[in-house]
Amino acid sequence: MRVPLSWLREYVDLPATETGRDVQAKLVAVGLEVETVEQIGAGLKGPLVVGQVLTIEELEGFKKPIRFCTVDVGSANGTGEPQEIVCGARNFSVGDKVVVVLPGAVLPGDFAIAARKTYGKTSHGMICSTDELGMGDDGTHGIIVLPPEHEVGTDAIELLQLVDEVLDIAVTPDRGYCLSMRGVARETAIAYGLPLRDPALLDVPAPNAYGYPVKVADPIGCDKFTARTVVGLQPEARSPIWLQRRLQKAGMRPISLAVDITNYVMLELGQPLHAYDRTRVDGPIGVRRAQQGEKLTTLDGTVRVLDAEDLVITDNRGPIGLAGVMGGANTEIADIDGEHHSAEVVIEAAHFDAISIARTARRHKLSSEASKRFERGSDPQAAAAAAQRTVDLLVLLAGGTAEAGVTEVSAPSAPRTIAMPANHPDKVAGVEYGRETVVRRLQEVGCDVYGQDELIVTVPSWRPDLSEPNDLAEEVIRLEGYENLPSTLPTPPSGRGLTDRQRLYRRVGRALAGAGYVEALNYPFIGEAALDQLGLDAEDARRRTVKLVNPLSDEEPALRTTLLPGLLGALRRNDGRGSHDLALFETGLVFRPTGTETKAVRLPVDRRPTAEEIAGLDASLPRQPRRAAVVLAGAREQAGWWGKGRPADWADAIEAARTIAHEAGVEVTVRSDRHAPWHPGRCAALYVTVNGEETLFGHAGELHPRVVKDLHLPERTCAMEVELDVLEQAVDGVLQAPRISTFPVATQDVALIVAENVPAADVERALHEGAGELLESVRLFDVFTGEQIGAGRKSLAYALRFRAADRTLTVDEASAARDAAVALAAERTGAVLRGA
Repeated sequence: MRVPLSWLREYVDLPATETGRDVQAKLVAVGLEVETVEQIGAGLKGPLVVGQVLTIEELEGFKKPIRFCTVDVGSANGTGEPQEIVCGARNFSVGDKVVVVLPGAVLPGDFAIAARKTYGKTSHGMICSTDELGMGDDGTHGIIVLPPEHEVGTDAIELLQLVDEVLDIAVTPDRGYCLSMRGVARETAIAYGLPLRDPALLDVPAPNAYGYPVKVADPIGCDKFTARTVVGLQPEARSPIWLQRRLQKAGMRPISLAVDITNYVMLELGQPLHAYDRTRVDGPIGVRRAQQGEKLTTLDGTVRVLDAEDLVITDNRGPIGLAGVMGGANTEIADIDGEHHSAEVVIEAAHFDAISIARTARRHKLSSEASKRFERGSDPQAAAAAAQRTVDLLVLLAGGTAEAGVTEVSAPSAPRTIAMPANHPDKVAGVEYGRETVVRRLQEVGCDVYGQDELIVTVPSWRPDLSEPNDLAEEVIRLEGYENLPSTLPTPPSGRGLTDRQRLYRRVGRALAGAGYVEALNYPFIGEAALDQLGLDAEDARRRTVKLVNPLSDEEPALRTTLLPGLLGALRRNDGRGSHDLALFETGLVFRPTGTETKAVRLPVDRRPTAEEIAGLDASLPRQPRRAAVVLAGAREQAGWWGKGRPADWADAIEAARTIAHEAGVEVTVRSDRHAPWHPGRCAALYVTVNGEETLFGHAGELHPRVVKDLHLPERTCAMEVELDVLEQAVDGVLQAPRISTFPVATQDVALIVAENVPAADVERALHEGAGELLESVRLFDVFTGEQIGAGRKSLAYALRFRAADRTLTVDEASAARDAAVALAAERTGAVLRGA
């Protein structure tokens, strides 16, 4: 909500010395979020005056139309002679009143004006447009043409209200009444302790039987509908400058007098209105729910297919407006350029159900100024005053006549009351306010308060957010000042800390960060396009997704089943911005539906759900395993004086999985695999042992070239993704710290010849088991193929480290352990000791 300070002063007598910054501080103190204070016209310096165009000479021989004008500016130029000005605009004629800036002036943006020679003429100033004066959009995008009644030489800075301050307030959903000058003025008056001139306090005539006929078929969706009629509007009437400027400062574009007045009253009172051209309305105005599939062309020119839950305004032909959201094109009042000028208008001021309007606006993806106010809760009692204010302005500014008929259709309602102990705010805040302070603050926000120890509070109609004692306590606390609340740190209970699972997850994140990876957090949403780019088969489990009812983006309507699309997108963005050596990681949940989920039930809000209700809710959720993933591209080790460096490759991705498993004290078994989106020949399946059985833990390797191309990734991008829940299951008891032996190590190397298709991991596992407890570690340090070995065979060289915890091993003991390891490897994999 944009609030011009000059407009705000009409309702609250602020001290003349108060600036926008001062008002901002006061409003922030009472709980309004004033984001910025815009200084309109900052740096503007005259002379800036009203002028009248005397002559226009068209200059020839230039690429664009150029006009040499003489303009009467009175005595503003010190001579009284016509001012010669060169101008390229075409939307003014001889005799028009325009805004002229003279040499010596400074326009917004520190643009100094001086006489200068251009297009073969000397231009002594400028004829100004709205953009040049920082006035905002007026719909013309050309020179400002003023009404003829303004005198030549008049100061245009004051006339156009070019200097002002505008407060930009971020209104939270529970403070919808502040989407109006009336609401902000009320908060300002409270903050300063000054009286409020309420613009809604108007003399409104009583309803009668002569008003425009209205039929409300859904009193729940529309509990109040006021209609007034004004006739005899002058077709040439235009919005006065003061009205246009207030709309522009508030962020709205002037359109036509009738529409401008409804927008002005909406900004003033917070009550959205709509004006219908009475000659285009066929029969009574009605309010009902739409029929499924009905169509309506709204004011934005879009044909909308209506839902049965949409609330619509109708006449005898059908829908003429989407209630509380946007009117229909078939009863539109013409704008200033329209051929049809409305001389008779019917004014609608209604109150609609907030939830219905919110759902309609989201269903049609059509957010309007009206829907923003209705869905936050407008004041139902302001409808009649808003209609009267609109009638008064139409009569005053358009020369119209208000018909005597007043229509008001309303459903029975009673004021909302809340019972609250007088000391309830004291208990909530931990501060002793006292009954007098509580009553005074509640009365300031518009409540009627009765009672002593037990207060009966009648809530004002413009505060639908006040529904229980805690809401009233919040009003007292915010007006007394949040900064006055005592700060007391809670005492944490002893004996509690992170769970084993939480500790594991944190260790994994620290380990990856320590290995040089940078954490990247991504949105948990995905679309079919991303799964296609990963090259997943139609039957791949990762294609079974959980669809969102109201997604943030139509391109990503589902919850992710893998972490890779988000990480690869982050890698692509960083690479495109010049960071080519990348190593990113993420840990988070993925969502894997099992097909056995039940339909979720809506839990009650007036009591704690039962165990059965919570269990039913849990049963409706998909499986949500926690995963970790990394992506790499570019150099893994930088070149420098220490060496040449090296690029990231598939082995680094596998090593990242080992780093994660090491934090759980678990060994990883690596086997070759074919699994999208990895390269078929450079993809590793990762296994850990769970309850004595090998269990798939994840995959790692180099991405398929087709995936790299489709996603526009750097060449030979590598990735790894593992499931941390499986890793947690593989943990065998409490993680044991390694024991460091004081006895020396005995190292023996063996080279084994095996078939080329035998995985090195199988050989390594056999060596581990065969060597027994004396084997401390085994490391593959060489792979050799060649004529000496034979076709279809390879040589694997391992370094075996033996050590005993209680003694120094002899050569015979180490050799015996090595021989046992080789024997088991030969038995299981067909390995032959090289050179034997």
